[in-house]
Amino acid sequence: MNSKSPGIPDALRTLMAEIGPRWGTNPAAHVKLMVDQFSQVLKQAPEDGVTVRSGIAYGPHARQTIDLFTPSDSHNRRAAVVFVHGGAFLDGHPNRTKEIYSNVLRYFARNGVVGINVGYRLAGDVKYPGATEDIASVIKWVQEHADEIGVDASKIFLMGHSAGAAHAGSYAYNKRLQPASGPGIAGFIVVSGRVRVETLAENPNALKVAAYYETADAAMLDKISPVSHVGADSVPTFVAWAEFENPLLDLYCAELVYRLAAAKRRSPPTLWLRGHNHTSTVSHINTAEDDLGRALLEFIANPR
Repeated sequence: MNSKSPGIPDALRTLMAEIGPRWGTNPAAHVKLMVDQFSQVLKQAPEDGVTVRSGIAYGPHARQTIDLFTPSDSHNRRAAVVFVHGGAFLDGHPNRTKEIYSNVLRYFARNGVVGINVGYRLAGDVKYPGATEDIASVIKWVQEHADEIGVDASKIFLMGHSAGAAHAGSYAYNKRLQPASGPGIAGFIVVSGRVRVETLAENPNALKVAAYYETADAAMLDKISPVSHVGADSVPTFVAWAEFENPLLDLYCAELVYRLAAAKRRSPPTLWLRGHNHTSTVSHINTAEDDLGRALLEFIANPR
């Protein structure tokens, strides 16, 4: 089987450059376009060296399942990444297509890190903080099954994209939503994350935000935003975002970096992805463009 990751075709890079400056005019259509385009690219990505177990239940709801991606060799006690997909609170699926978002977890497993792709309840089934409670259940599941799946329970990392970062960020930073013993994660990875919750007119998903949080009150949404719970003792965090984001998400990722830096007195590791957009930030993982992937592996090896 081919073990070489595919490159991003020139035609796709041209398309990214064309739609990037107008990404915010129709994010939903642009997301679909990028998912379709990168799914075709990722069909050529290597699948060797990875064992996949799909649809493992961690709760009674149909969406409370995980897909487990493990390196095929026999080494034990590996780091693990728990990945939480986006979808604007009302939508989304851990397998948006056959290739996305499994590409993220395949990349980690190909590089010696166990990957866990998380399904969770959406706003049609549960309200805040239900999705974050699902993440807490997944972290507990990984801890309890660490020996079975070859994970070092002290090296569990949480990763969230888009709205997934809102749910994951609430778990990573808000002590009220964590077990009494703490979050049980070694670090938090934010990629193009909605780490501030609001219903501003600039936000094309404002109604979906209000549907999940059951309020449009600015003060209340500020109080429950992940960025509002950052402190000096927050878990090590890596933050990445695109040149062309859904409206305001680049601002909120930068705000998270600033708040972490101010609280910890040093800036967290960050990566700004030139030429990329809100969807390509995660969809290009497991292609030959490896800057973000290598930075994530470095963070996992040395979180700070």
